[in-house]
Amino acid sequence: MTYKYRVTLEGIKGFYRVYLIDGASTLYSFHKQMRADMEFPQDQLILFKGLDSKGGLVARFGLFDLGAGAVDQISISQTIKNGITSFVYFYDVTNKKSVNITLEGESPESAPSPVIVDSKGPDPIEFENGYVAFEDLPAEQRHLPSDDDEDKPRKGGLAGLLNISLDDLDDLSDEGSDDEDLDEDEDEEEDPDDEDGKLIYDGTEELPV
Repeated sequence: MTYKYRVTLEGIKGFYRVYLIDGASTLYSFHKQMRADMEFPQDQLILFKGLDSKGGLVARFGLFDLGAGAVDQISISQTIKNGITSFVYFYDVTNKKSVNITLEGESPESAPSPVIVDSKGPDPIEFENGYVAFEDLPAEQRHLPSDDDEDKPRKGGLAGLLNISLDDLDDLSDEGSDDEDLDEDEDEEEDPDDEDGKLIYDGTEELPV
C-alpha cells in the first residue's frame, strides 16, 4: 500500500512538500530522503515524534531505540497501525528544528521509495534565513507591482498607446500644426521673376494661361 504525506512548517503557508511512500518503507528511509531533498544537516540527531488524530503522543522514534523501536526498525504501515496520523520530525534535535508531517491518506500510485509529487516554496533553511513567502505577508503588505498601475488613471487613445501624457500629446499636435502652416506658406511663395510681388498688365500683353 502507498501513502501520501504532507510536510509543512509550523505557521508558514508558503512551504510544503507532498510525498508518496510505500507502506513497507521504514522511517529511516523517509528520513534519508527528506534530508537529501530539503538539504537538512547530516551530522545531527533526528527524532520522529508520532501523534494520534487528537495530537496525543503515541511514540518517539530515533536513531536509537527510545522504547518503541529505532527508525530503521519501524515501517510506515506499523505507525499507521499504531494510530499515528502525524509526526513532528526533528531534523536537528539539538537546535529544536523541525517540520510537521501529516498523513493525507492512501494513494493508488506506487512508490518503491519515498518521492516528492508536489511542492511549494524553497527549502526550510531559506525561511530560517529570513525568507518570507507572499502568502505569509500581512494583508496590508501583499502588494504586487501591477497594483500600482491599476491605481493610476489610464490614458486612452494615442496617448495610451505611446505611453505619454495628454499635455505632451497636445504639444505634439501643436508642432504638427506648425509644420503644416509652413508647408502652406511655401506653396504660396510668389513667383521669383516677379520682383514687386505683382504682375501688372497694360492690356497689350498676352495673359498667361
